[in-house]
Amino acid sequence: MRKGSGGPLGGGRQDTGKKDNKAAFVFLLPWFAGLLLITAGPIVASLILGFTDYNLIQPPTFNGLDNFTRMLSDARLHKALGVTLVYVVVSVPLQLACALGLALLLDRGLRGLAFYRSAFYLPSLLGSSVAIAVLWRQIFGADGLFNQVLATIGVEGRGWISDPDTALSTLIVLNVWTFGAPMVIFLAGLRQIPAMYYEAAATDGAGKWTLFRRITIPLLSPIIFFNLVLQVIHAFQSFTQAFVVSGGSGGPSDSTLFYTLYLYQRGFANFDMGYASALAWLLLLIIAGFTAVNFWAAKFWVVYDD
Repeated sequence: MRKGSGGPLGGGRQDTGKKDNKAAFVFLLPWFAGLLLITAGPIVASLILGFTDYNLIQPPTFNGLDNFTRMLSDARLHKALGVTLVYVVVSVPLQLACALGLALLLDRGLRGLAFYRSAFYLPSLLGSSVAIAVLWRQIFGADGLFNQVLATIGVEGRGWISDPDTALSTLIVLNVWTFGAPMVIFLAGLRQIPAMYYEAAATDGAGKWTLFRRITIPLLSPIIFFNLVLQVIHAFQSFTQAFVVSGGSGGPSDSTLFYTLYLYQRGFANFDMGYASALAWLLLLIIAGFTAVNFWAAKFWVVYDD
């Protein structure tokens, strides 16, 4: 009789396998519970509430597509969309450019690389925190550190946070400052490029710019694409910075009214949770659309070395 074909030894293995499967399911139960109760459940609930009139106090009442048609005439929503698009289109490329530039510097083999890598990564951990947003408001306030530095060179500052022309720019600078996470990913990608490519090109007389344009960028393009997708999604979801800097109003003159901040105002300040749920699904569609466009455009510039 062959082992495992039905004899005592084979039956024992099957029983052990079943016990292992049961144990695995038991350990996975908290994760499945979290998936259903914390993630999937609220997603389905928000979709249902998007078709209702719900003020958080009275039971929701079905109103069909009223919440979605209402978006067409919502001037503040259009303003929030414009502010958010400017924030994404300007801050993400600048952030990735800074991250790539610093990754190139660190890739030269500096002493204490681990320290510099950790130091530059730190802003990514702190950039979305309330404490940093409060600090940013103090730095760019009328009497803040930035104006004090300008005063030392004879330049008169302004209230950068309170000026509608510059308030959004300060938040863009804050997002660019959190370049640590994409920088670490870029650095890992640079370390994977074989040195023989650069040596062969340098032997043929290629300069540093040619090496960067012809070797570094093409071979690093999958990493650039990965960071681009992640940072675009993250930028659309930005909330804390605008909320703290503007005091939750999106001011001055709605110049920092991010989409997520407007969604929060409708849902928790105006108790219009049905409309806020519809706005959340619109944001999901916008992010999905941008992600789809990025994946479509990737075939024209991303190089996969097979």
